[in-house]
Amino acid sequence: MAKAFFRLQKFLRRTQFLLFFLTAAYLMAGSLLLLQRSRLVIQQGSRGTPSSQALPALEEMGRAGVAEPRSLQSPRPLVAVDALQEPALEQRHSPRWLMSRNSELRQLRRRWFHRFTSEQEPLQTAGSKAMKHTAEHKGTYMGCFAHDSRERTLKGAVFYDLRKMTVAHCQEACAERAYSYAGLAHGAECYCGNSLPAAAARSEECSSECRGQRGSVCGGLGRLSVYSRNLFHIPAGRNVIYRGCFRAPENLTDTFPASLTQPNLTAEMCSEFCSKKEFPLAVIRGLECHCGFPTRRFSLREGADGLRCSGSRNASSAAGGDYCLVYQTPVQDTRCTDRKFLTTKSKVFVALSSFPGAGNTWARHLIEHATGYYTGSYYFDGALYNKGFKGEKDHWRSRRTICVKTHESGKTEIEMFDSAILLIRNPYKSLVAEFNRKYAGHLGYATDRNWKSKEWPDFVNSYASWWASHVLEWLKYGKRLLVVHYEELKQSLIPKLKEMVEFLNVTVTEDRLLCVENNRDGNFKRSGAKQKNFEPFTQEMKDLINKYILTVDEALKGRNFSGLPREYVPR
Repeated sequence: MAKAFFRLQKFLRRTQFLLFFLTAAYLMAGSLLLLQRSRLVIQQGSRGTPSSQALPALEEMGRAGVAEPRSLQSPRPLVAVDALQEPALEQRHSPRWLMSRNSELRQLRRRWFHRFTSEQEPLQTAGSKAMKHTAEHKGTYMGCFAHDSRERTLKGAVFYDLRKMTVAHCQEACAERAYSYAGLAHGAECYCGNSLPAAAARSEECSSECRGQRGSVCGGLGRLSVYSRNLFHIPAGRNVIYRGCFRAPENLTDTFPASLTQPNLTAEMCSEFCSKKEFPLAVIRGLECHCGFPTRRFSLREGADGLRCSGSRNASSAAGGDYCLVYQTPVQDTRCTDRKFLTTKSKVFVALSSFPGAGNTWARHLIEHATGYYTGSYYFDGALYNKGFKGEKDHWRSRRTICVKTHESGKTEIEMFDSAILLIRNPYKSLVAEFNRKYAGHLGYATDRNWKSKEWPDFVNSYASWWASHVLEWLKYGKRLLVVHYEELKQSLIPKLKEMVEFLNVTVTEDRLLCVENNRDGNFKRSGAKQKNFEPFTQEMKDLINKYILTVDEALKGRNFSGLPREYVPR
């Protein structure tokens, strides 16, 4: 009996080991099969549509486009062309030659778009990084103060750098705009002003470390670390920017909140006085200096002949009577800088759609400051988030933003939106802007070496077709569109911005729009040396791009939109 029991026990032990081995083998085999299938799906997804698929013709009133759904994970273009080849004459203005190419070119586009989104921030912040190590903060530390974001004492310019903020960076930013005090909060926010906050706080309450400088204190939660301007550097020649000669309003006292009368008045003296009062405009009429904002009474839209202002920009005798000289002070117009998320979810899901390099970031700056609401993004760009576009981190389908940036142009992605602002820019300018962003971030310029590399012709070959297909597909699948041309927005800012704001169903005041116009460039104007008389496009490239221009122009007119601006006309 004992022998039989021993055999049974031995058998069960062997069975237990065998079951364990079989289970482990089963799990390993399943994992390998899952990995193999995942790899296959990824490879198939990257191939896109067969190269034989072409866009349908434009005969039906601009309804050109490819019905190929696009992955929600990447902004790859849908169509391409075979390496700068000349199409047949009978197909010259037809989108039939906007064909999909091979999978390598598609993957190249996707790598280009995503690779430099992550790389651009270190490039464009190199100057800030150098400043961190070479410039210690100067000036006098005034102490820790209470900070109420709704009723700020430092009411001047506001800057964000949620990754690389330093005390020196904030001080320099405030000094460039002639503010006396620089205050830092939450480790990443910079506030400027000419009056100290009233409520002091205990020094230990300013305990947030600066995001870009270990060991330095940048305020705290509801607290400001404040520095005075007395010792740190103020750039030379920053005081006066001449805006022109304008007809003076009927009642200067009612129009301008602050004024000064002084013998031998100069533009520098008036600008300094208005800067201390935190006004963006300095207005001189005779011996009078007036400070204020652009308003309906004094909009600065219609300038006068400079001879009416006596032809002198600095003498106290300049202007007088019906005309005055106007200067821009370094102070930021803060009437339109407050922004927030929507308090309730938007019922209409609106896209701000454009080809990369068409001015989408600038349009977002204008919309945010005009409406007072953040814009969202289909993607996440850390560089933009760090500069104050807080909607970048909000999920793009949250409906808490006034509109959502996208470069997508697939049928599925387009039909997710109820309406869209379609921003179009001259393809020559768009391609150059996107290539600059690729190699130098949002604010820099690509180098000669970049332009002379093999990637530039490859880039044009791939992206030029995307510029065309992006417009064509939004015209075909977009439910409700407002077409805005970048060049017209730049030239007639207030009228075009009014159209955009009305399309978004937001009511804004005229003074707020004038504030936006006064801050039109924002912090996203490219810096550095721009090459003069630089022509990166070969004749072969121009021939290719010009055909896309004619195709898009015809499609727009077919949908009863105005055609492309004259400057788009083939070179």
